[in-house]
Amino acid sequence: MSHTSDEIASQPECWERAVRETARHAKALPAEGERVAVIGCGTSLFMAQAYAQLREGLGQGITDAFPASEAKLHRPYDRILALTRSGTTTEIISALQEAPDPVRVTTVTAVADSPAAAMADEVICLDYADEQSVVQTRFPTTELLLLRAHLGLPTDDAHADLATALTAPLPGELTGAEQITFLGADWSVGLAHEAALKVREAAAHWTESYSAMEYRHGPVAVAREGRAVWSLVPVADSLADQVRATGAYLRQGALDPLAELVLAQRLAVRLAENAGRNPDRPEHLTRSVILGSLG
Repeated sequence: MSHTSDEIASQPECWERAVRETARHAKALPAEGERVAVIGCGTSLFMAQAYAQLREGLGQGITDAFPASEAKLHRPYDRILALTRSGTTTEIISALQEAPDPVRVTTVTAVADSPAAAMADEVICLDYADEQSVVQTRFPTTELLLLRAHLGLPTDDAHADLATALTAPLPGELTGAEQITFLGADWSVGLAHEAALKVREAAAHWTESYSAMEYRHGPVAVAREGRAVWSLVPVADSLADQVRATGAYLRQGALDPLAELVLAQRLAVRLAENAGRNPDRPEHLTRSVILGSLG
């Protein structure tokens, strides 16, 4: 068993604790009506995108998600929410250094004494969800579940679906697929991007990701027999028919999208093992991207 597999399997306990402690973190998280910029890199950016869609969709306030390297923090925000497992990523630190006063900064991290935590007004430390592996799995899902719970969204279905995601067989059409495209809609588009990233990171496997409604605008051209399309949410019948006509395998998500992501995490490990790769330490990747400069 890899560290990644162990960390994937530990998500029920992490999710339960996150929900249990939601009230304790309430004052550190955006209040209804606040204008919020959410920044992150890689996996954290995709969690930021999902949260921003959820929060705006609930009418709780303007919520913009930015790659930390391109954050437009000069806009009139009330709060910056920085998502960073390690708290050491160069682009996050640089963005926070440029954050204008008096905007309040909340950092969600796994390392309480990290530089990004030191630069924040409030810190939410999810150290219990930290990971030994380079590839993130339980930290981002725990983080997003906490943010969902803070928004007042129910989490029981996600918990129930997680059990299925951790035990369901992985279809041979996915484990044997030459190429996989992940689709999402609304807040699950960010999760589709994250699912594709997980498979690329762990297994160096060819993946793409799109909004389901954008898929027909060109990307469907790569679909064919021996490849797969995995939508984290059900798609329109017309799109499903179009995918099947290409010969590609189509999976339509039946679980909560966050649980579908967990199933994709398991697929990433399986594909890595099949390729003889170490899912804990993929080549050319590190736990945190620390640059000498941003130039």
